[in-house]
Amino acid sequence: MSSGNIVITPVTDKAGRELFVDVGREFAAQTPNSVPQLRSEQLELVNPDKNPFFEHARVQLYIAYRDGKPVGRISAHIDELALELPVEQGFGPGTGMFGYFDAQDEMVAADLLRTAENWLREQGMTRCLGPISMSIWEEPGLLTFGHDHSPIIMMGHHPAHYQGWIEGDGYMPAKKLLTYDLDVTQEFPPIVRRIVQSGERNERIKMRDADKKNFESEVRIILHILNDAWSDNWGFVPFTEREIAYAAKKLKPLVHPELIKIVELDGAPAAFLITFPDVNGVLKNINGKMWPFGWIKLLKWSFKPKGSAMRVPLMGVLKEHHNTRLASQLAFMMIDSVRRNAHEIFGTTYGEIGWILDDNQGMIAIADMIKSKVNREYLIYQKSL
Repeated sequence: MSSGNIVITPVTDKAGRELFVDVGREFAAQTPNSVPQLRSEQLELVNPDKNPFFEHARVQLYIAYRDGKPVGRISAHIDELALELPVEQGFGPGTGMFGYFDAQDEMVAADLLRTAENWLREQGMTRCLGPISMSIWEEPGLLTFGHDHSPIIMMGHHPAHYQGWIEGDGYMPAKKLLTYDLDVTQEFPPIVRRIVQSGERNERIKMRDADKKNFESEVRIILHILNDAWSDNWGFVPFTEREIAYAAKKLKPLVHPELIKIVELDGAPAAFLITFPDVNGVLKNINGKMWPFGWIKLLKWSFKPKGSAMRVPLMGVLKEHHNTRLASQLAFMMIDSVRRNAHEIFGTTYGEIGWILDDNQGMIAIADMIKSKVNREYLIYQKSL
């Protein structure tokens, strides 16, 4: 597709995927407070032979050129599992997505969005959500607040002007995602400590660290709880068996058992909390490059991420306990235990919780009670096709 001297070309092969990734890396390098990610990891995410997301998705990548030079990129994709979900949960029949959005200027942005929309229409879609790059479990939303500091692990970072370009093209906000920062050196307020102590005295409740030696089975326990706990949430798409195995393999180097909690109630798993040390700190130090010596620093860091910030990307309590005092008690117990371990074992001073849906009143109440504050906001937009 072309508009004036802008030509937009579909990606059809390995060389195209490599250029697609490199275009995004160039834009990231020009964005204040962005953190360079590992190129090999980024290539894997857009490789149909490596990323199991492609097993249930239709994907088309595009690169925009002006006078022969790359000036933008976008993905258009359809998650078949998302099409099966109720419309009130965000996706549903007729819903496609765009993601991996980068553009040199507003004209390029408009042409890229139009190209993605046209492809989605050709696929029978009637509505577009984005940016979501590409799975809802990867990097959903456009950063609209918090540009003044670098993102933490597995969170996106975008130029502030993208918001105006997307909204100027007729997109309206569909959902806001929030992240919260937390001073982990500080004890929680007295009321929270009393709730935690009450749970610790309850013989029905047993909280334990993850078992790294049996990590694949632990991941299955966690994702079983996740698929149940989040099943009614906006934007929820269940993990497939292949995605579970893929996640276990990819995330294992980031696993420190003291930072991952599983709670059993009457002997059965009922809740979990996952915490990862912030690899972005070391990636910034090595400029996202493994060679020649970046891999040494990354390996040393992975064994003992001393002083690293921490992020809680996922937490869940079985749905049968939702809207009960027990649910919040289990959450407070897990967060408090990880907070203490992060500070005492790893020397962490800063943590981040999220993302959290802006209408998830239960999680927002928990975040407020532990005195955490919103530090970043992301918007997912929608448009009728």
